Amino acid sequence: MEGVRRWWQELAGLVLPAECGGCGSARTVLCPQCRAALGGAEPFRVRPVPEPPGLPAVHAAARYADEVRAALLAHKERGALPLARPLGAALAGAVRAGVGEVGWGEGEGPQATGDLLLVPVPSTRAAVRARGHDPARRIALAAAGELRRAGVPARVAAVLRQRRAVADQSGLGSRQRLDNLVGALTVVPGGARVLRGGPVVLVDDVITTGASLAEAARAVRAVRAVQAVRADRVAAAAQWAGQGEIGRCEEEAKGALCGEGATAGYVGITREDSKELSGAEVAGVAGVSVRPLEDAGGAGDVLCAAVVAASPDSFEINRN
Repeated sequence: MEGVRRWWQELAGLVLPAECGGCGSARTVLCPQCRAALGGAEPFRVRPVPEPPGLPAVHAAARYADEVRAALLAHKERGALPLARPLGAALAGAVRAGVGEVGWGEGEGPQATGDLLLVPVPSTRAAVRARGHDPARRIALAAAGELRRAGVPARVAAVLRQRRAVADQSGLGSRQRLDNLVGALTVVPGGARVLRGGPVVLVDDVITTGASLAEAARAVRAVRAVQAVRADRVAAAAQWAGQGEIGRCEEEAKGALCGEGATAGYVGITREDSKELSGAEVAGVAGVSVRPLEDAGGAGDVLCAAVVAASPDSFEINRN
């Protein structure tokens, strides 16, 4: 039934007369004025107040107000799926601003190795069922296509999922949102291998307090920390036992650490202090030394985050 609904929404968007998702003008997905409001300005840096611990640098394409807000809600809540392409184009602009700031692909900052991985913040399963689609993932796919057409190697890595149920975020303040989301996301089994394919940009449709993006960053960094611990432990074991023993040592390391599945995502912030453990602290449990992830600069590191829209007015209370 869910698949039929998605198919019908997409068919209807192609065949039936459309109205602008921003202002309601007839027979257009998004009118020129609303397109200008969405992607006509330079993406800007977003700094929520208060800023949640672990939040990467965030860039937004537009302000969450008026036509932009209407278009995002039409796509998210009313199934106006053709809006994914202009929303994705706006998100691609925010991604380019973010990776440009850290110098990725320009001979500065992290080395450009592998594809740029757009990791969307997932909706809850209940929300996906109710809406018939995952808005952030759909916009991320459109953004990746836009980036590839511009010559930027990019693909979507939908490796995050909800680990547990969370409360409705509407009406929650910044601290309540952080408490509600901490530990809520994890990397799917096998997702750690996907994250080795390139540096990560976390993406979403809207930023409010930044709690969702901070939690997504925690989940990705936690898997990276476990990978770093495993790699250093295997390397140390190989030195102790000789090169001929590396296969056995790797198996021993796997037994001593979390696997790549669900539990690999839970080393990190606690409800009490929202403090993210460093790679060295994680490694301390296993008795090995690991370089900090911020200095790694390798595939799978979180470069930044990008969203379609942000509004300072929505940082204290979510009004959508």
